[in-house]
Amino acid sequence: KDVKFIITGSSSLEILSQTARFLVGRLFSFELYPFNFYEFLNAKDKKLAKVYLEKQKKVKEFILKGKERGFGEDALLNELLTYLNEYVIFGGYPEVIKAKTPEEKKIVLKNIVNTYIEKDVVGYLHITDVIKFKNLLTALAFGIGGLISYEKLASLCNSYFKEIKKLLEILEQTYVVRMLRPFHRNLITELRKNPKVYFFDLGVRNYLINNFNPLERREDVGKLVENFVLNEISPELSINFWRTTAKAEVDFILNEMPIEVKFTEMKTPKITRSFRSFLETYKPERGVVCTKNLWHKTKTMNTNLLFVPAVYL
Repeated sequence: KDVKFIITGSSSLEILSQTARFLVGRLFSFELYPFNFYEFLNAKDKKLAKVYLEKQKKVKEFILKGKERGFGEDALLNELLTYLNEYVIFGGYPEVIKAKTPEEKKIVLKNIVNTYIEKDVVGYLHITDVIKFKNLLTALAFGIGGLISYEKLASLCNSYFKEIKKLLEILEQTYVVRMLRPFHRNLITELRKNPKVYFFDLGVRNYLINNFNPLERREDVGKLVENFVLNEISPELSINFWRTTAKAEVDFILNEMPIEVKFTEMKTPKITRSFRSFLETYKPERGVVCTKNLWHKTKTMNTNLLFVPAVYL
C-alpha cells in the first residue's frame, strides 16, 4: 500500500538525527515556522483576517511582481495595530497565541526556550557550557537589527571568535535567529562581511530580555517592527541589507528592491537620505517604505515607491 508517514516534533535536530539516516531518498522535509501575522489574525478574528488578507495580497503583488492595484481607504488600521502590538510582543507560537493571559503566555515562552536549550543544545549538540550559550542568546536578543561583532560577542560571553561563529551557525540551523548578509556590488564603498541578526520569533526574543511592555512604552519599537517586517516578507526568501562605509543604510534589499521600515506617523511621503542614495546608485524599478499609518504611491527618480503601513507586509 501507498503509505505516507508525517513525522513531527518540536526539535529540528531530533527529527533529523532520528530519521534522515534511515530514510535517504524517501524523506521530504518541511519547515514549519511560527504563525505569521495573517495566521495569528485568523486564530483571533477570522472575519478581520479575511479582509486583511485581501489587502495584503495587493501589497505582496507590488513587492514580488510589481503589480499595482488600488489600495483605497483603511478603516481597519487601528484594530490591526492593536493586534500587531500583541503579536510583536508575544510572538507567533500557537501555544502562546492560545494562552489567555500575558502571564500564561510568558510561562509558555519560558517552556519553549528551556526545552530548546535542554533538548537541542544539551541533548543533541552536547554543549555543556549552558551559561555561555544563554549569554550569547541574550546578547543577540538585545542587539536585533544590529551588525554582529564577533569580537564583542566573544568578550561578552567569555569565548573566542571560532566558537561564537559555531554557536551562531547552530542558532541559525535550529531556527532561533536569522542572519542577514550585506548586499554589495562595490567592494570598496559597501559593507560586505558583517551580518545583521534577527529572531524568527519575537516572543522568544522578548522573553530573553525580559521585556513584555507594549509598543508605546518601548525604546526598541523600531527594531521590533523591523524584525516583524523581515519575517513577514518571507522567512524563505533571500534578503539582504545595504550599508556603505559612509554608514548609509537601507534595512532590506530583495532582488535589488529596497525596503525601509519607518514605523512613525506620516502625513506626507518622505524618504531618508540613505534610501535616496540607494535609488541613485542602483535605480531599482520599485521600492517600499513601511510606515505606521500612511498609504501612498509615488515616483522618485523613475522608481515606483509604495508607502504602506508595516502591518500589511
